[in-house]
Amino acid sequence: MTEPVMLTVNGIDYRVNVDMGRNLLSVLRNELGLTGTKEGCDDSECGACMVLLDGQPVNSCSYLALQAQGRSVTTVEGLTPADGLHPLQRSLLEQGGVQCGFCTPGIIMSARALLDRNPSPSEEEIRIGLSGNLCRCTGYAKILAAVAQTASDG
Repeated sequence: MTEPVMLTVNGIDYRVNVDMGRNLLSVLRNELGLTGTKEGCDDSECGACMVLLDGQPVNSCSYLALQAQGRSVTTVEGLTPADGLHPLQRSLLEQGGVQCGFCTPGIIMSARALLDRNPSPSEEEIRIGLSGNLCRCTGYAKILAAVAQTASDG
């Protein structure tokens, strides 16, 4: 059974019909064409599907699309300015914190939420803020350095 849902994603209102049990991740990717949000584990373990819901990081693979109605969803596409890269994207590139890139959108979303809450986090706070995101390629040191660089650049 489908239900009409009004979703606000990256500041744009979308009206979509979704099955009541469908997760937000699949609607973002398949209905709205926002493929920056990735499906990794489909079990809220890896963080590849992280989006911001009213500014808070949420694993979109385990969040129903119906639950997002009336709330503000931000995906990685919503962070990228028209004239270039978001500071977190730039720092990840400069620090070498991107290899395959599959986990990068989720890490960026978690880091954005962290820096919005705490513009000057310690290394331990950065580690905690990114603890819901797994990366199989980088070893994390360069990712941590990139978040710290973004924080210090203000």
